[in-house]
Amino acid sequence: MATRLILGELARRFEANTGVPVAIKSMGGVDAARLVRGGEATDIVVLASNVMAQLEAEGHIIPGSIKGFTRSGMAIAVRAGAEWPDISNEDAVRRAVFAAKKVGYSTGPSGDHLLRLCERWGLLPAEADRLVKAPPGVPVGALVAQGDVDLGFQQLSELIHVPGLAVVGPLPPEIQAVTVFSAGVCQRSQRPAETLDLIAYLTAPEADGVKREQGMEPAGDAE
Repeated sequence: MATRLILGELARRFEANTGVPVAIKSMGGVDAARLVRGGEATDIVVLASNVMAQLEAEGHIIPGSIKGFTRSGMAIAVRAGAEWPDISNEDAVRRAVFAAKKVGYSTGPSGDHLLRLCERWGLLPAEADRLVKAPPGVPVGALVAQGDVDLGFQQLSELIHVPGLAVVGPLPPEIQAVTVFSAGVCQRSQRPAETLDLIAYLTAPEADGVKREQGMEPAGDAE
């Protein structure tokens, strides 16, 4: 879900330039990996790099086809009009989390990182009921905007376009977690050559502007 807007725009441009049709199906990473493992007919897979490495090791991705696509850091959001907490350093973020009645997180890498932080800060397991996991495919920002949670932690790209909330800012550097998303050719692809062309387009410097517009950065050499 974090890359859906970037992929949608770049897919449209690739199709216009080459005449090769591209259909993108966006969903939560857990569901996407499950479908790939279940034999879903697809050509390209775009997921967090650690998951892509697992899928390649399991034989679902053509070896050597994985390329770093984009990277994204985590941010914190509150409901529009709410008071902004101090998030200038780790201790400030910890205090903000402990002061919040409910904290929203995702099923993806950003959610895993927040849970590790909460465990380190001593919030878990005693007060686990204060942590609200967004259902797969539901942006954490939606929970924030609806008032279901006081603080939302997720990829910046998934927060910046949600109406009804305000992005307070990125996590401070000492606790920031950057997720690299990679693209690879599925073993079940019926058009591997054209899929490699698409991956080359997605990872070319010409695509960098679209990534930055959506709150992400080019992946560089990371895979």
